[in-house]
Order: sequence, then C-alpha cells, then structure tokens
Amino acid sequence: MRPDYGYSEEGYQGKTQDWRLLRRLLSFVRPHGRMLIGSVALVVVLTVIELALPYFSKIAIDRYILPGRESSRAAAGSQTQRFIEVDPADPATRAVMVRHPDLFRLEDGRARIAYADLSRLPKGDLRLLRRDDWRALGGVVLVFLLLVAADFGLTFCQRVIMERAGHRVMHDLRLRLYDHIQQQSMSFFTRQTVARLVTRVTNDVQNMHELFTTFISMVFKDIFLLAGIAIVMLTLDWRMALAVFAVMPVVAWAAVMFSVKARDIYRALRVKVAEINGRMAESIDGMRTIQTFGQEAYNYAHFAELNAENYRLGMREIHVFALFMPLIEVLGLVAMAVLIYYGGQRAIDGRISLGVLVVALSYVRMFFRPMRDLAENYNVLQNAMSSAERIFGLLDIDQRLPMPATDIRPPVIRDRSRWLALDSVSLAYTPGEYVLRDVSLTVAMGESVALVGPTGAGKTSLLNLIQRLYDPSEGAVRLDGLDLRQWDPHRLRRLTALVTQEPVLFSTTVRRNIFPDPSAVDELEVDRIIAAANCKELVARLPEGLDTVLEKGGASLSSGERQLITIARALARDARLILLDEATSYIDSQTEAAIYEALRRLIAGRTCILVAHRLSTARMADRIVVLRDGRIAETGTHDELLESGGLYWRLHRQQTA
Repeated sequence: MRPDYGYSEEGYQGKTQDWRLLRRLLSFVRPHGRMLIGSVALVVVLTVIELALPYFSKIAIDRYILPGRESSRAAAGSQTQRFIEVDPADPATRAVMVRHPDLFRLEDGRARIAYADLSRLPKGDLRLLRRDDWRALGGVVLVFLLLVAADFGLTFCQRVIMERAGHRVMHDLRLRLYDHIQQQSMSFFTRQTVARLVTRVTNDVQNMHELFTTFISMVFKDIFLLAGIAIVMLTLDWRMALAVFAVMPVVAWAAVMFSVKARDIYRALRVKVAEINGRMAESIDGMRTIQTFGQEAYNYAHFAELNAENYRLGMREIHVFALFMPLIEVLGLVAMAVLIYYGGQRAIDGRISLGVLVVALSYVRMFFRPMRDLAENYNVLQNAMSSAERIFGLLDIDQRLPMPATDIRPPVIRDRSRWLALDSVSLAYTPGEYVLRDVSLTVAMGESVALVGPTGAGKTSLLNLIQRLYDPSEGAVRLDGLDLRQWDPHRLRRLTALVTQEPVLFSTTVRRNIFPDPSAVDELEVDRIIAAANCKELVARLPEGLDTVLEKGGASLSSGERQLITIARALARDARLILLDEATSYIDSQTEAAIYEALRRLIAGRTCILVAHRLSTARMADRIVVLRDGRIAETGTHDELLESGGLYWRLHRQQTA
C-alpha cells in the first residue's frame, strides 16, 4: 500500500457542482458585494467596448473606404456595379466633373461615379473628390483609439477592484479558519496533522483566489461576449450566422470532454503535490535520523517514486491541453473557412457588404476565445470547490470545550485546604480506553504536590484536566469549590503558568517570549524577573540582550537555556497555580543548579503541581503522589514513601542504582 503521509483527504470526492458550498461562500462574499457588483458592471461595459471595436471596421469599410451602397445591373446577367455619390453643387467636385465628364452620371440632381472608375482619376482629383471620406475616416479612427484607451483604463480599474475584493474575501476566510483552529480543544489537535491544518489555511485558501477574481470576472465577460457576438452576427446576417454556428456542437463537446479529463488530472496532481510536500517536510525534520541510520538511498527511492508519479500526471495534463487548445483553434479555422465560403458568396452576390464580411470574420475569431476560457474556468471552479469542501469540512469540526452559560466568579478563597480538588476523576481520550480511573486528590493553597510514576501512568493527563484542556469523562475537577466547567476557560488559564518538558519558544525576541506585552512592564520588574529566573548571564551573552531575535524557536540555545527562559515567562505571569510538566528532564549539567534554584523561586508561596521523572525534583514538593495504571498508588513525603517500601521505594532504588 502506498503511504499518503496524512494527505489522503486532498482529493475532492464531492459532487461535480455543489451549490451548497457556493451558498456558504456567499457569507464571506456578501460584505464585499459592492466591490464585486461594481467589478461585474465594469465587465459589462468592457464587453460592450470589445464588441464595438470590430464594428468600426465595418463602418470604415462600408461608409468611407468602399462606400458603394447603391448598385445596379445594366442588363440581365451583367455584374453588379458600385457607385459613389458626390455633390455637384460643391465647387471642387464640380471642377473634377468638368475635367472628367465621361466618368460621371447625373441623376435627380446627384452625380455618381462608378467605383471601378476611381482608379482612372489623377491622384490629386481622387483626394479632392473623397476628402469628406478622408476626414470621416480619421474621425472613426479617433473614436476607435478613444475606446481603446477607455478599455485600458476600465480594465485596470476592474482588475484592481476585483483583486481587492478577492483578497479581502481570502483575508476574512483565513482569519476565520485561524480563529476556529485556535479555539479547539486538545482532542482536535491529536486527530489533525499539522501539515493538514497548515494546508487548509494557506494552500486551500489561496486556491479560492481565482474563484473570487479571475473566475467571476471572466465568466461574466465570456458569457456576455458570447451572447453579444451571437446577437451581432444574427443581426448582420442570420443565414451566415447559422452557417458558422453549425460548428458549435463540436466545440461544446470538446469543451465538456476537456473539462472532465482536466478535472480528474487536477485532482490527482493536487494529491501528489501534497504527498511530495509531506514527504519533503518529513525528510527535513528527520534528516538527522535518516543520515544516522544510512537511509538516504531508501528515502531517495521513495521520493523519486512520488516525483515520477507527479511527472506522469504533469505529462497527462500537458497532453490534454495539447489536444484541446489546438482542437479549438482548428475548429475556429473551420468556422472561418465556412464564413469565408458562404459569406464570400453572399458578398459577391451583393446580399451583404464587404464590411459585413470583414467584421463577421473578426467576431468569429473572438467567439472561440471565450469558449476556451469557459472550459478552463470550469476547472477553476472545480479546484475552488474542492478547496471549499475541505475548508468548510474543517470549519464544521467543532471540538471546543463546552462554555458555561454564565461565568461564575468565585468569591474570596473559601477553603484553603481544598483549593484544588479532583473528585473521583476518570479520563478516556478514546471511548472505553481509560488513562485515569477514579482519581481523587486535594491540594491546599500554597502547597506543592509532585506526581511521579512509570511512563503512561497518567501524570500529564492530570495536568491536562487541571488546565481544562480536556474535560473528565467522569467526576469533576474543582477550583475553590467550583467545577472547572463553570469557569470561563480564558479566565481560568490566566490563573495558571505552565513549564513543559520540552521548552516552547517562538521566533521573536527574548523579551516578547518572556513578556507577551513588553510595554506593560517597567524595567525594574524586568530586571527582577530575569534575576529570579537566573537568566542574567544568558541575557548578557546574547548579541542584543533581551531584544535578540530567536531563530527557529531558539535552536541556537541549549535545552537548559531555553528552559530558563520559559521559567522566566512563568514568573512574569505571576500566576497562582504553577504547573511543571517534566521541567527538569532535558537539563544539561551546566545549568542544572541554576534551573533548580529558579524553580524554587517560581513555586515559593504558590500552589504547584509538578510532574517529575527525576525523584530529586519530586523532593522539592511538600507532598508526593505516586500514580500507577491511571490510579493513585500511594501518597506521602519522600521519607514516608521510602519507609513504606512501595512503588516509590522501587523507583528510587532504580534511579539511585
């Protein structure tokens, strides 16, 4: 079985068109509807301009270049002649007529000259005779250029408005996703991979870009353009238009086939690219292990296989495009051939003018571009819908902890001896598989309690319940007599500070890692906390002191130095409840004494729950609770537990040995 590296959901498995997704997207589009409507209105104007531009060639040809609108036959079977009418009352025209009387005919006060006889006039007389056509042709060109300039300006405005609206929609959607993810409970993150969540917020939202920008504007433009061209063609000559449209069923069939083939390949490519990204990230994170165990060749072979599959899919995509695009071009040329043959016959017979034939050729060339674009935009829609399905699938997962109807603020401390209490608590991350069973424990205010026991005994799970990262499956955790489910989680967590086994630092300054809002802390308080956490020497060694930016979560610091910074962070919080989760597991000998001293200052006078594998750390606590198989096995002080000869005594003997 080929591994999917957690990305198997990337393939779009929904309906071809899911209008429910579009309706849900409307809630994000609606706040920016004015910009989108304005953009579509500009698209309509631009479409009208685009339709009008070719029509100027007909005006120029039929009115001013080949104006012979009147024709007659001298006798049966003779060819049709074109004539240009001139005004004999005009002195300049009259002078030309006097010089060439054999070329002009007078009828009803108007003079005519056959278009074929214009070549017999001297160049100067021809210019003089057609000076009005010259001026009018210049006016037509000027209007044409003004429309081109308007098209450029309006296109710029339309694209800016549409892109701005699209980016705002993506901005709102990305914020909504980020906020939704942040509010989930820890059970949500145990079931969702980091790569999957990052892909939703980045790649999938970015896939919506073309839907909100290119797709909306181009689809409206293509539809308006197709309808406009069809109307203009039918208006020019409906018989000629129907002859050209006979090719359309073949074009429609080709577009549908392309859409189906391209959609399947796009889906497969998205899955393969996700697998390559996942494999690449996994390899980089585990490069030390790969090189240590000499797995470079094996890892390379797996990546090469994924890359080869991606290459094959890319070539299939190229083949589809290489077939569809030339096919559309060929069908367009076939339509032009039909137009030239049928329309040329009608022009020869005098049923249409040459200008009509020329403008019809221009419209036919324009007609096939929106047909091709619509087929491509259909796949843009499919790509966006597949991303929308995954985005809304994530938004539909709601694993937030239940919020209290009203946040009950406890009164002044009522019972210091039972300030924190676990009453018959059981916890199962997976239904039926309990990690804690019937645990009861009370912690007095200001007391420090150490949790020890074998790996998997449930020590960290107890801390998770106390922070309300999870709710107990049975029983209740109470703080000052109130069930934690009655507390606002945000206010509850403001009372606690956590120092974890593996220090978590962020890629920002040391100051901001310790003080979330540095502006709210004066320098005297900063110095006091840095000194209490034994961070003075560390800060002094850093290039810019507290303002040194930590790269990659403080990778350049030792584990002990990172832990000192997290202890300083806990001190800065000045919390009433301190939680230490294996805070001394990764301490190097050089900073061990400094960390122990900083921890003693941290827990002094505060309530503290500390999880410890090192029993030397457990001795810092007032009381030690020993867990085994999710239950409390024994409790007491260090000396009491050693005298009892139970599990703690055996653990102590193993460590001292």
